[in-house]
Amino acid sequence: MAIVLRYVNDQGLVMERFLGTTHMANTKALTLKGEIETMLSKHGLSMSRIRGQGYDGASNMKGQINGLKSLILAENSSAYYIHCFAHQLQLALVAVAKNHPEVGDFFKIVNSVMNLIGASCKRSEFIRDAQAANERETGRGLNQEMALKRLGDTRWGSYYGALINLDSMFSDIIDVLDTIQNDPTSETDTAIDAWRMSITLQDFNFVFILKLTIEVLAITNELSLALQRKDQDIVNAMKLVRVSKTRLQEMRDNGWESLLDDVVSSCTKDSIHIPIMHDVYVLPGRSRRKAPDITNLHHFQVELFYTVVDMQLQELNNRFDEVNTRLLTCMTCFSPESEFAAFDLEKLMCLTRFYPAEFGSIHDTIIRQQFIGYHRDVTADERFARLKGIDKLSSVMVETKVHQSYPSVYLLLKLVLTLPVATTSVERAFSALSYIKNKLRSRIGDQFANDCLVGYIERDLLTNVDNECILHFFQNMKTRRGCL
Repeated sequence: MAIVLRYVNDQGLVMERFLGTTHMANTKALTLKGEIETMLSKHGLSMSRIRGQGYDGASNMKGQINGLKSLILAENSSAYYIHCFAHQLQLALVAVAKNHPEVGDFFKIVNSVMNLIGASCKRSEFIRDAQAANERETGRGLNQEMALKRLGDTRWGSYYGALINLDSMFSDIIDVLDTIQNDPTSETDTAIDAWRMSITLQDFNFVFILKLTIEVLAITNELSLALQRKDQDIVNAMKLVRVSKTRLQEMRDNGWESLLDDVVSSCTKDSIHIPIMHDVYVLPGRSRRKAPDITNLHHFQVELFYTVVDMQLQELNNRFDEVNTRLLTCMTCFSPESEFAAFDLEKLMCLTRFYPAEFGSIHDTIIRQQFIGYHRDVTADERFARLKGIDKLSSVMVETKVHQSYPSVYLLLKLVLTLPVATTSVERAFSALSYIKNKLRSRIGDQFANDCLVGYIERDLLTNVDNECILHFFQNMKTRRGCL
């Protein structure tokens, strides 16, 4: 697990600095807490200074009894935990794939196709040859080679990217599957698998779920990409979540006809049989005597389209229930958009009570008057007009010296900015370990690995360090025979 410190610097900018890594995430929470305390002490910090914590929902991290979150909250009640919004989004997307039987089976088929074609260099070459042949015939997409992507529950956007490529390369994939089953050098089992997949992919039901899933993932993909930004703030993240929910609801209300037209158009282009929507739907593998008495229209519109979109909406509402808590709701009052239209004095006063260590000794009247004066100043100052995001508000307050006139307001704003709604910096820092601890340095020690990671990740800081200072530092570490 990577530890990243989030703070607001003297210029009012939100900064994130990598401190180091702890043992793997399956370590006991008490051990992780001890390692974090040691890491903080090296930088002159302590657990009492923490005002926010954010990581994924693993049991040893989020557990209500012995989780790392609970252990830190027991010692410091102001270290509020925010489950990483990007992780929650990914879990919501994966939950639909696992809970809907037809969608779950669809992703298994997609994964099998990826594994079959990508299992050997020879089959990958088949794909490239098929793409090149189609490009020569159509004259489109020249020199734009695409590759099949594998699905990964822990990789943000992998589902969307994989399905987009599958849809774009659909004809090429069918040609490759036909090539594999007719190739005399292919094993019998491989040829049979290719034949079965070719039949499955050239089915209206598969194409419908492919198009439906792409539409749903396209809406949430924008939110996923936005949540991976390092400078994400809570107000903007909450707005993006609401926008995604609204777009999904609009898709449910008005998106059926356009989706069906898109599916029919794709099936017509690839010569796939299109069922008559008012005929009786027959579930593949069952006899007509045991088939449910429903039409094709009911199956595709109600059992697939409405059900999948409703499940996605429900998962988003369940996963992002934290946006309805008092803490996050009060934070939206700092939003500078629309000339501080979200400003609410009582909610901001309520927000100060979440941080008794900072505001417990200050009388409510003093804080209230500061908020009133702050609101009048910023709404009348053109320099605060058209600001986007509370991170911009913080930096402009410092530039205009407003933070000196209203210290309590600025302190509360800094506390809000330190709460992490996305742990993308942590994920990127931990991913950097694969570059440091590679095959040539597989037995590297923890301390040396941390030192290398700090230098690799915080390159912007090290560029300001003079080489002479580094040589002087190592020269003075111990007695040496010669001068470095």
